[in-house]
Amino acid sequence: MTTLKSKLQEDLNAAIKERDELRSSTLRLTLAAITKEEVAGKEKRELSDDEVLKVITKEAKKRREAADAFAQGGRAESAEREKAEGEVLAAYLPKQLSDEELNGIVAQAVEEAKAAGAEGPRAMGAVMKIVNPKVAGQAEGGRVAAVVKKLLAG
Repeated sequence: MTTLKSKLQEDLNAAIKERDELRSSTLRLTLAAITKEEVAGKEKRELSDDEVLKVITKEAKKRREAADAFAQGGRAESAEREKAEGEVLAAYLPKQLSDEELNGIVAQAVEEAKAAGAEGPRAMGAVMKIVNPKVAGQAEGGRVAAVVKKLLAG
């Protein structure tokens, strides 16, 4: 069975052969981040596909934030580069939920939490507990929290 990490490695080798500088540098940085994570603990270990996905998600988020920062700083070229790297990484991530899909999942969780007696500020945590496993990897935490807040505020 091919692991996600070995798929990244194969894609990196292909990108190098094709002289695709953007893809090869993006994948190289991502594999470095994975390796760093693997040696972070007391013992070196192989990351599971889920853990590799978390690293890719984190890397993609960094690219998005950098793209925004560059765009605000008037550095369009750098912003484009970060966006392009983010798109390379997005290909390895589960499809992100649309706003409609996310709203639907959160609305259902709000109902469940209220039925279980969660109200006021405490409801936020209760709703997040229900929503997080359902949207794992398909929506960023900040985006989920914003929708939960909005729907709880009514």
